[in-house]
Amino acid sequence: MTKPEKPHLINHTATHPGLTGKINEDRFLVTSFKPASKPKVSSTLMVLCDGIGGHRAGDVAAEMGVMMITEKILAGDVRQPIQTILEAVIQTSEAIYQASLSEKAHRGMGATLALAWVIDNKLYTANLGDSRIYLWRDNYLIQLSTDHTWLQEALDAGLINDKGTSAQHANAHVIRRYLGSKKPPEPDFRMWFFDKERDVDAIKNQGLRLRPGDILLLCSDGLTDLVTDEEIQSVLEATAFEHVPDELIEMANRRARHDNITVICAQVPHSGAKILKKKGIRRFTLGCLSFVILLSLLVTGIFFGLRWRNQNLDVEKTPKTVITSTLPILTFTKTGTETPTATPIPSFTQEIQTPGPTITPWPTNRP
Repeated sequence: MTKPEKPHLINHTATHPGLTGKINEDRFLVTSFKPASKPKVSSTLMVLCDGIGGHRAGDVAAEMGVMMITEKILAGDVRQPIQTILEAVIQTSEAIYQASLSEKAHRGMGATLALAWVIDNKLYTANLGDSRIYLWRDNYLIQLSTDHTWLQEALDAGLINDKGTSAQHANAHVIRRYLGSKKPPEPDFRMWFFDKERDVDAIKNQGLRLRPGDILLLCSDGLTDLVTDEEIQSVLEATAFEHVPDELIEMANRRARHDNITVICAQVPHSGAKILKKKGIRRFTLGCLSFVILLSLLVTGIFFGLRWRNQNLDVEKTPKTVITSTLPILTFTKTGTETPTATPIPSFTQEIQTPGPTITPWPTNRP
């Protein structure tokens, strides 16, 4: 693993503990690197963990989650990103669980997870809990991840219909999947990109190709509890990219100030579009040049073909036969006895054209 000369993606981040004096249990890390297995490929890994457990060392679990997952993915196989992420998450979760048993103050600690790994221009994601992953493309915001909460499960099962009124339910924020659970957690690899997708279709979206100008946004629930998707989209549309994280955090703090808030924004550089454009122009130029060369070869072939044909026709033409006749013409005069007299005549030239072959009518068309 080596570090690239410049970041693979343009990223801006911000975190805030909130204004209630609460310890910031959010942890995040953005790493740009070139994998050892593919040294010519640039990649960026974004990991965000929100500690759960409060006084039970949620910040410790979040710190372990970010550092261990990043370390294991950096040492993993970039050619198998899903398998690499899965192994990193399971091993990290087990390590957090064992650490929670080692000290009484750590009992019950855990952390949510939002992970985005961009390899070249392909996106791979995984999440646990209620930290979210968004994609902003063409002025449209798409939530790629699903919350693993009691509230979301109730909505999916049709037990409740109004998310707004049910958000105040006592179990609304109960986390169903997290790092540090007793049983190995199941990372959610569903990437919801199209409407009305099935689970299997959402999983197949892994490896989604990003476009120049696309923005990935990862955030903890401290933001989404207070700021709607429509408001996040409006900030992305109206705010300079480098100020988006701070603007979103400020918007949330003005409303409740009750929770930690972390925002990661990463954008695919627009320079990639110029590179693609140059490649397109280069391909177009090469295509035109190839066409001209082929056309020239075709015209040359036709020219020499016709010339060869005409030469063959000249050779095949039958030459004219010239016959010179000097035979005398016999004339007769009546003198009693007829004696032929020979009167010489001037020589003449007679042209005889040897007839060519005849062609039988269609369809035989044979001589």
